[in-house]
Amino acid sequence: MHRPLADEIRPKTLEDVVGQRHLLAPGAVLRRLIESGTDANMVFYGPSGTGKTTIANIIAAQTNKTLYRLNATTASLQDIRDIIADVGTMLAPGGILLYLDEIQYFNKKQQQSLLEFMENGKLTLIASTTENPYFYVYSALLSRSTVFEFKAVTARETEPAVTRALRILQERSQLPLDWEEGVPLQIATSCGGDVRKAINAVELLYQAAVPKKGELYLTREDALQVAQRSAMRYDRDGDAHYDILSALQKSIRGSDPDAAVHYLGRLLEAGDLISPCRRLLVIAAEDVGLAYPMAMVVTKACVDAALQVGLPEARLPLAEAAVLLATAPKSNTAHNAIIAAMSDLKKGKSGDIPRQLQNVHADTTGFDNRQHYLYPHDFPNRWVEQQYLPDALKDVRYYEWGDNKTEQAAKAYWEKIKGRKL
Repeated sequence: MHRPLADEIRPKTLEDVVGQRHLLAPGAVLRRLIESGTDANMVFYGPSGTGKTTIANIIAAQTNKTLYRLNATTASLQDIRDIIADVGTMLAPGGILLYLDEIQYFNKKQQQSLLEFMENGKLTLIASTTENPYFYVYSALLSRSTVFEFKAVTARETEPAVTRALRILQERSQLPLDWEEGVPLQIATSCGGDVRKAINAVELLYQAAVPKKGELYLTREDALQVAQRSAMRYDRDGDAHYDILSALQKSIRGSDPDAAVHYLGRLLEAGDLISPCRRLLVIAAEDVGLAYPMAMVVTKACVDAALQVGLPEARLPLAEAAVLLATAPKSNTAHNAIIAAMSDLKKGKSGDIPRQLQNVHADTTGFDNRQHYLYPHDFPNRWVEQQYLPDALKDVRYYEWGDNKTEQAAKAYWEKIKGRKL
């Protein structure tokens, strides 16, 4: 049976692990725990292909424990019981280290079933997940574990592993094998911090190579084709999806059009059209707001056009909206006003609607059948002073003028009309 190259060249020592210096550098906490032969339960959180399984293998070897692997997408409680049955036998003389991949797919009951064995010392658990463990892992299990976050490996960190894989294939190849300068970095860059994916791309590139004049020559163009779109980490229901949307909004809020189109492009390249449309409309209201009210009109037109033409052409109107929003003046005063108002409502601060603002049906009931409403259009400058907020909130200020040109112009106008400072 064919053994994947990525598994074959998996590091056996901490020094050979690619990336994760924040966890494995001399003196780092995880490294010290491993070197001390720890029995600690751990949760490894981070993208795929960043060394979580490799580290678990090294820990098992370091602690002389028998390593069992389960994937929560297919494992059952019986699988765990079968593993526990090996404790104290010749199959696991030094104890058991259970590596449970994708633990987020275990429900609460399944996760709870692990607690008994963790507490009595029958097994050491290393669980891994690509999703935020504080959202997906049962709190009692988390309280008995230490969480370590794995980071995506940089292209420069991945490149030596890619080169090593190429050298191994070069030695095994029946035909002379060589590659264009820059191929290792091209593969490392295109695989988005996933070392396993990069090694698999090397193997696929080698298998797809066409002999010419009795030799194999790997090109950057072929490397790009093999690894195309691999650099994106995207799961429409996972953390990566919301991270990209968050990055898009924060880039626009920070008035960086280059970052804005980058994150927009990542969403569109993954085939997600609806999410950026919705988020751009939110940004127009939340972050540009009253500083440039027409931004909402333009953004809505761009979104409508994008939804009508579909991908790939939708990228054009959405890019127009993203750049417009990023370069527009910013104001969150309306956002802050509604948040403050709703906060008071949640605290129970409301009160009766003032008599003069009630519907006209109120004029026909009660002891006082006069509404006392002053119609602003009947007064000079279309304004007359009267109370609009309930008595309990009559002196509250939710809206504060922004310092942008549009809101300052409105402020100056109303100061003049009302004859006082607002």
